[in-house]
Amino acid sequence: MEVCYQLPVLPLDRPVPKHVLSRRGAISFSSSSSLFGAPDPRQLSQRRGAISYDSSDQTALYIRMLGDVRVRSQVGFEPERRSSHPYLYIDFRTLHTRLDYGSTSASSAPERRVHRLLSFQRYLHSSRLLRGVPQQIPLHILDEDYTGQARCMLEKVGNWNFDIFLFDRLTNGNSLITLTFHLLNQYGLVELFQLDMVKLWRFLVMVQEDYHSDNPYHNAIHAADVTQAMYCYMREPMLAKSLTSCDILLGLLAAATHDLDHPGVNQPFLIKTDHYLATLYRNTSVLENHHWKSAVGLLRETGLFSHLPAEDSLNMERELGSLILATDISRQNEYLSRFRRHLDQENLCLSNGSHRHFILQMALKCADICNPCRPWELSKQWSEKVTEEFFQQGDIEKKHKLEVSPLCDRGINTVGNIQIGFMTYVAEPLFAEWARFSDTCLSQTMLGHMGLNKASWGSLQQEQTSVSEEAEPSSAGTDTEDSAAATRRNSNTATAAGGTSSKEIPQGSRES
Repeated sequence: MEVCYQLPVLPLDRPVPKHVLSRRGAISFSSSSSLFGAPDPRQLSQRRGAISYDSSDQTALYIRMLGDVRVRSQVGFEPERRSSHPYLYIDFRTLHTRLDYGSTSASSAPERRVHRLLSFQRYLHSSRLLRGVPQQIPLHILDEDYTGQARCMLEKVGNWNFDIFLFDRLTNGNSLITLTFHLLNQYGLVELFQLDMVKLWRFLVMVQEDYHSDNPYHNAIHAADVTQAMYCYMREPMLAKSLTSCDILLGLLAAATHDLDHPGVNQPFLIKTDHYLATLYRNTSVLENHHWKSAVGLLRETGLFSHLPAEDSLNMERELGSLILATDISRQNEYLSRFRRHLDQENLCLSNGSHRHFILQMALKCADICNPCRPWELSKQWSEKVTEEFFQQGDIEKKHKLEVSPLCDRGINTVGNIQIGFMTYVAEPLFAEWARFSDTCLSQTMLGHMGLNKASWGSLQQEQTSVSEEAEPSSAGTDTEDSAAATRRNSNTATAAGGTSSKEIPQGSRES
């Protein structure tokens, strides 16, 4: 059975008939469609702009709206279900909106639509980059888009001390687009896979748009940083001599899209607020599934792989998902234990496709959390940004009287103690095993930086503790002086009123 909902903001005079799927923005829930099955050719023209949901699949795929970006930026969605927490509005940071079912006022609107942003970020603004680009983009523009210092930085993109913050400023906030396009071109993947340059550019623009720039940490700069780190790992001798062109393409695309449309809150928050994404993905790798399906939606929307055989395109989508799902931090021990077993048994064979894919998963995991391994000037900035994002979630939880998630309470946590704990229990075990697998100068450099950064955070913690301890006696002394001054003022007032002077007050009373 197939049901269509007309989107409320589109200028339609009447509801779309149920048998028609040709309207842009129609949402289709079909129990007969397949997650990765080839679409019926008869429905291709009709299903333009449809979002498909296969109720029989545990990780149901939605395809985000197609069509003109200016239309997409105005579209709201009718939710599949509504949350039990009535505190949210259109911004994804607030994640969800709820209808007030208790209100039966005659003055209320007959239909109260709830916006559910499947294309969350592009809902908020039209494409700044696409608006001014003509239909036929001269190919030389793609090559000359970055100049001067940015071009000089790209010549050193393989250096571990690559400053992604400076690069983002030099590219006017387009670090993810510029870096990813450069790496794809440098590897010769554009020519090898016969990728349409305009489709590729549009895909990268839309990927960058769908990262939330107001997230302190999970934004397009983080994605660019992870992509640069992934490039460094793929250049390591063990991988460089083994990876195929398809592996490299998937590795770069997975790095660029691994946190696509991240809401700035974690999975437990989505679960405890009964968010529809948590329900859709059954509380399992909720964000990672969303990132993957968002990336697949953009691939299909732009038609980047539409010229490839259908089976090859679907296989690439599956393997892209496998890489992105590996970044789920809650499955860290699972992947780390498997990695350790392979290293202990010395049975990794990179001529084996499944083994190469597993190493790509581990490389992406390392790239995703490599901030503690960067030089201090870069690592410190990332640490402050991720901690601020934690604290912003905690502030939301406090505001709406939800239980504050661990590490999200700015009143009892500091950047230093969070980072020291993360390095000790998450980063160090992972990068120690990576160094066993690839014992190179880069691996030793990363471990060295992490040790120094951990020591630096420890020193800062001690300094802060010392300052706090010094401030307490000083504060106590100030309180005593203020009390004495108040006593003298009171005694002078008493004298003026004809009472006793301060000299007549017993010593014990003056001290008390």
